[in-house]
Amino acid sequence: MSERIPVFKPYIGVDTAKAAVDALDLGWLGMGSYVRDFEARLGSVLGVEGERVVAVNTGTSALHLAMLSLGIGPGDEVITPSFNNIGDFQAIRQAGAEPVFCDIDEETLGIDVEKAEALISPRTKALIGMDYAGIPCRLDALQEMAARHQLKVIHDAAHALGSRLHGRSMAAYGDITIFSFDPVKIITSIDGGALVVETATQVEALHRYRLLGMDQSARRMYTNERAWTYDVADRGFRYHLANLHASIGLSQLELLSAFIETRRDACRRYAALLAGVEGLRLPATDFTDVAPFIYYVRIAGGRRDDVIRSLSEAGIDTGIHWIPGHNFTLLKTCRRGDLSVTERVGREILTMPLHSFMPAST
Repeated sequence: MSERIPVFKPYIGVDTAKAAVDALDLGWLGMGSYVRDFEARLGSVLGVEGERVVAVNTGTSALHLAMLSLGIGPGDEVITPSFNNIGDFQAIRQAGAEPVFCDIDEETLGIDVEKAEALISPRTKALIGMDYAGIPCRLDALQEMAARHQLKVIHDAAHALGSRLHGRSMAAYGDITIFSFDPVKIITSIDGGALVVETATQVEALHRYRLLGMDQSARRMYTNERAWTYDVADRGFRYHLANLHASIGLSQLELLSAFIETRRDACRRYAALLAGVEGLRLPATDFTDVAPFIYYVRIAGGRRDDVIRSLSEAGIDTGIHWIPGHNFTLLKTCRRGDLSVTERVGREILTMPLHSFMPAST
C-alpha cells in the first residue's frame, strides 16, 4: 500500500537538524542570541526594522500580548470573524474582553467590513483582520473603517507570512501584526510567534510581558547572559522564545522564498485539475501575491463528508479549517447579527494536502 498523503508535512532537512545542534552546542537554551538574530532576520523579510519585531513562544501568545499592548481589557469588545482560529477567541477572553462574532465575505473568507461596522458598540475597542489561507482580507477597507471609528486593528497574519497586498508585506497593515511559526505553518520554529509593532515603548512593554514582567534587559539576554537583580512592576507571562526554536526558525527563513514558490506551484496544479468541477468552489486568487498556507475547496450540496470518505479511501488525508466559533459551547453568547456566509462556508470548507516541495506526482 502506498504511503498516505498528509494534510501537513513540515520541512525538516539536514539544515534544520544542524540549526538545532548548533543551538544545543551553544549551551544557552533559553532566550538569547538566536532570538535576537531571528527577530532581525524576520524584520528584514517583512521590510521593517528588526527592533519592531518581538518574538514569542506561540502565535496565540502573540495575540494575547497584542490585546494587552493595545490596552484591551475587561468590559471591552473585540470584533472578530467567527470563521477564525480558536486561539484568537481565547486571546480575547484571556485579556478579559469579549469576542463579538462577525460574518465573512465570500471572496477572501476574511472579515466582512460592512457587517463589522454594524456591530460596533460603545464597548468596541478593536477589530481582527485575519488572512485566511494566506489570502489577504480587505485590509484597506478595514483600516479605513476602523480609523473613522477610532478603533484599533489587530492584523492576524498567522497564515500569511510572505503574502503581499499592493506590493507591501503583511507587516504594513494593522496597528499590530502577528505571525505564527507552529509545526505546520509555512516556516516552523517548532512552535513560535511574533508581533510587529510601531513604537519603542510598545517593544519595551512586550519585552517585560513575555518574560514574567521582569525589567531585565532583553539586550543583555540577547548576548546569552542574565541579570541577577531586577524589578517586577507589571504582570507578565512565560512567553519568550527559546534559542533552540529561534535557531530552527532562522534556518527556515532562509528557505522561505523556495517554500512559497513550491506551494504556489502546487496550488496552481490544484486549480488546473479542479477547474470546472461541478459543485466545487476554489480560492479566488492566482496566488501571484499569496503565500499559501493551506489550499482549500468548498463543496456544495452537502457532499463534503462523501468527498472526505472517498479521498481517505484513496490514501489522501483532508482537514476542516475551521469550525466557526459560534458553534462552540464556550462562545455561543458571542454571536450577533447575520452569519449566513460563515455558516455556509463552515459546511462546505475542506483543506487539501499542501506541503513545501510537494512533488508534482502527489
